[in-house]
Amino acid sequence: MLMQPLRSCANRLLCRQGLRGPASGPEPCGAQRWAWPWGKENEKEKRSLVCVEGNIASGKTTCLEFFSSSADIEVLPEPVPKWRNVRGHNPLGLMYRDACRWGLTLQTYVQLTMLEQHTRPQTSPVRLMERSIHSARYIFVENLYRSGKMPDVDYVVLSEWFDWIVKNIDVSVDLIVYLRTTPETCYQRLKMRCREEEKVIPLEYLDAIHHLYEDWLIKGSLFPIVAPVLVIEADHDMQKMLELFEQNRDRIVTPENRKHGL
Repeated sequence: MLMQPLRSCANRLLCRQGLRGPASGPEPCGAQRWAWPWGKENEKEKRSLVCVEGNIASGKTTCLEFFSSSADIEVLPEPVPKWRNVRGHNPLGLMYRDACRWGLTLQTYVQLTMLEQHTRPQTSPVRLMERSIHSARYIFVENLYRSGKMPDVDYVVLSEWFDWIVKNIDVSVDLIVYLRTTPETCYQRLKMRCREEEKVIPLEYLDAIHHLYEDWLIKGSLFPIVAPVLVIEADHDMQKMLELFEQNRDRIVTPENRKHGL
């Protein structure tokens, strides 16, 4: 009942903006799965969305940069600059300093901005996106809740919004590339790159994120796995990682090879 007025409001806004699918007959707004932009069904079949997942400092940015110069590939980094500056406020920094107070604030905005990423018109045959709306919910919201830093009501509200999104908007993924690292490796990399908000991240936090990723993408025991998963062991140095990205190029960027298990 808590989310019903919000759903109704969202449906009214979508109707007013003309965001209805090409259904035949007078179906009520909200009765079908939306995919933005409309009229792109055939193009969608030719395009591929690959999400690069992994712990903080697992090498996701390096992976995106490696493929960014390739023809017919577009990359979407996480919208971290938005999380650091929302009209002069830094919800990312606030959350790391006081997760109990600011966890809901950040994750609400993360969910919105990741939805924007998923629904942005795709201009190339292959899109590589850093993380996804799915890991935002299944990893980071889940970690806040399990660690006792997010109360039940905040968790339920975020979960209701997420469930509504995946049922009504096309946020599908064609492949997940999981850069699998140990928490210790990530912790050492964090200390080397010295990003301001990350200075307060303890090893225990990285360990918790690691175990949630393992439960989700390796064991399949946490939440639904939304796409095939390509696991790349990512504890190696930069040169070795670049070699591994090249070795897996066809699996990542060629949908036909994925279908045939190549």
